[in-house]
Amino acid sequence: MSEPVDEGTWTFLTNHTHVLICLTRDPRLRLRDLADEVGITERAVQGIVKDLERAGCLTRHREGRRNRYDIVFDRPMRHRVERHHVVGDLLNAMVPPPVVD
Repeated sequence: MSEPVDEGTWTFLTNHTHVLICLTRDPRLRLRDLADEVGITERAVQGIVKDLERAGCLTRHREGRRNRYDIVFDRPMRHRVERHHVVGDLLNAMVPPPVVD
Protein backbone atom coordinates (compact mmCIF):
# COMPACT_ATOMS: atom_id res chain seq x y z
CA MET A 1 0.00 0.00 0.00
CA SER A 2 1.42 3.42 -0.93
CA GLU A 3 1.64 6.29 1.50
CA PRO A 4 -0.52 9.38 0.86
CA VAL A 5 1.36 12.20 -0.81
CA ASP A 6 1.89 15.25 1.38
CA GLU A 7 1.17 18.18 -0.91
CA GLY A 8 2.94 20.59 1.44
CA THR A 9 3.11 24.30 0.79
CA TRP A 10 5.73 24.54 -1.94
CA THR A 11 5.18 24.45 -5.70
CA PHE A 12 7.47 23.71 -8.62
CA LEU A 13 7.01 27.19 -10.08
CA THR A 14 7.50 30.60 -8.48
CA ASN A 15 4.91 33.34 -8.17
CA HIS A 16 6.81 35.19 -10.90
CA THR A 17 6.13 32.26 -13.20
CA HIS A 18 2.51 32.06 -12.09
CA VAL A 19 2.07 35.75 -12.98
CA LEU A 20 3.65 35.18 -16.42
CA ILE A 21 1.38 32.18 -17.05
CA CYS A 22 -1.74 34.15 -16.11
CA LEU A 23 -0.73 37.13 -18.25
CA THR A 24 -0.01 34.82 -21.18
CA ARG A 25 -3.56 33.48 -20.87
CA ASP A 26 -5.08 36.95 -20.49
CA PRO A 27 -2.79 39.95 -21.11
CA ARG A 28 -5.48 42.39 -19.95
CA LEU A 29 -5.94 41.00 -16.44
CA ARG A 30 -6.26 43.62 -13.74
CA LEU A 31 -3.70 43.34 -10.94
CA ARG A 32 -6.50 42.61 -8.47
CA ASP A 33 -7.72 39.67 -10.57
CA LEU A 34 -4.16 38.49 -11.12
CA ALA A 35 -3.59 38.50 -7.35
CA ASP A 36 -6.74 36.42 -6.82
CA GLU A 37 -5.70 33.95 -9.51
CA VAL A 38 -2.16 33.50 -8.15
CA GLY A 39 -3.26 33.57 -4.51
CA ILE A 40 -1.08 36.45 -3.35
CA THR A 41 -1.69 40.10 -2.46
CA GLU A 42 -2.17 42.82 -5.04
CA ARG A 43 0.91 44.55 -3.64
CA ALA A 44 2.97 41.38 -4.21
CA VAL A 45 1.70 41.23 -7.81
CA GLN A 46 2.71 44.87 -8.32
CA GLY A 47 6.24 44.03 -7.19
CA ILE A 48 6.41 40.96 -9.42
CA VAL A 49 5.19 42.89 -12.46
CA LYS A 50 7.85 45.54 -11.79
CA ASP A 51 10.51 42.82 -11.46
CA LEU A 52 9.42 41.24 -14.74
CA GLU A 53 9.39 44.61 -16.52
CA ARG A 54 12.88 45.49 -15.24
CA ALA A 55 14.16 42.08 -16.34
CA GLY A 56 12.76 42.64 -19.83
CA CYS A 57 10.32 39.73 -19.58
CA LEU A 58 7.20 41.82 -20.18
CA THR A 59 6.12 45.26 -21.28
CA ARG A 60 3.11 47.24 -20.11
CA HIS A 61 0.91 49.24 -22.49
CA ARG A 62 -1.91 51.54 -21.53
CA GLU A 63 -5.24 50.84 -23.26
CA GLY A 64 -7.76 53.39 -22.07
CA ARG A 65 -8.10 52.95 -18.33
CA ARG A 66 -6.48 49.50 -18.30
CA ASN A 67 -3.10 47.95 -18.97
CA ARG A 68 -2.16 45.26 -21.43
CA TYR A 69 0.92 43.18 -20.69
CA ASP A 70 2.99 41.74 -23.52
CA ILE A 71 5.30 38.85 -22.70
CA VAL A 72 8.78 38.93 -24.27
CA PHE A 73 8.89 35.28 -25.29
CA ASP A 74 12.44 35.38 -26.65
CA ARG A 75 13.95 36.76 -23.42
CA PRO A 76 16.60 34.36 -22.04
CA MET A 77 15.79 32.91 -18.64
CA ARG A 78 17.88 34.34 -15.81
CA HIS A 79 19.34 31.49 -13.76
CA ARG A 80 22.50 29.79 -15.01
CA VAL A 81 20.74 26.42 -14.97
CA GLU A 82 18.03 27.78 -17.31
CA ARG A 83 19.96 30.25 -19.49
CA HIS A 84 19.89 27.98 -22.52
CA HIS A 85 16.09 28.47 -22.61
CA VAL A 86 13.94 31.51 -23.29
CA VAL A 87 10.82 32.56 -21.38
CA GLY A 88 8.66 31.31 -24.26
CA ASP A 89 9.97 27.76 -23.84
CA LEU A 90 8.53 27.60 -20.34
CA LEU A 91 5.27 29.34 -21.22
CA ASN A 92 4.71 27.18 -24.30
CA ALA A 93 4.98 24.13 -22.04
CA MET A 94 2.60 25.57 -19.43
CA VAL A 95 -0.05 27.40 -21.46
CA PRO A 96 -1.94 25.51 -24.14
CA PRO A 97 -2.27 27.35 -27.46
CA PRO A 98 -5.62 29.09 -27.98
CA VAL A 99 -8.30 27.12 -29.79
CA VAL A 100 -9.12 28.75 -33.10
CA ASP A 101 -12.43 27.96 -34.76
